[in-house]
Amino acid sequence: MADWVTISSLATAGGTLALAAATFAATRSSNRAARIAEQALQEQRRPLLMQARLGDPAQKIMFADGHWVHVEGSGAAIDQDGDTLYLAVGLRNAGTGIAVLQGWYVWPRLVRADIAHRPAEEFRRQVRDIYVAAGDLALWQGALHPSDGDVTKQVAIAHAERRPFALDLLYTDQAGAERTISRFAISPVGEEGWVASVGLHWNLDRIGPR
Repeated sequence: MADWVTISSLATAGGTLALAAATFAATRSSNRAARIAEQALQEQRRPLLMQARLGDPAQKIMFADGHWVHVEGSGAAIDQDGDTLYLAVGLRNAGTGIAVLQGWYVWPRLVRADIAHRPAEEFRRQVRDIYVAAGDLALWQGALHPSDGDVTKQVAIAHAERRPFALDLLYTDQAGAERTISRFAISPVGEEGWVASVGLHWNLDRIGPR
């Protein structure tokens, strides 16, 4: 004679197991969909700074002390007034999100690709907020003073001798995420001009493309 209590228990256990398996599969699918949606949102907010194009219009910007510099196309400006160096670089945002410039680190020489960027904590903070809309044009600015130490003298010598040097820019999206460092080479061109060209990008908050 059939043991209906045992059969009922087994049936209940089987149903519970099937329900658990279905719930687990649904949860995995939901988590996967959530990760894909999160990645898509990150890509929509991700900025990527490049040098401006050669044909871009000239830009002009004023420093806190009233000094003005102007940059044409993908050029760079290095103005020396007394012991202060005024630097500016024409930029374009090739990404899909707004770029917010956070800081900068200048190398008084060109650095090889195998030399990593300095820690984000060592970057000089921007005195003013610089936002670059997706696909838009902007101008980065920074100044070196005698109080900034030996780097000011070294960059001044590179400027006087017309030797190339490097500039690392740290920026984020408008929410402060997607931290990225882009390295630009600042090189002399012609008798007095300077031009900027980006060479490397580092993603600080996730695995990079390399």
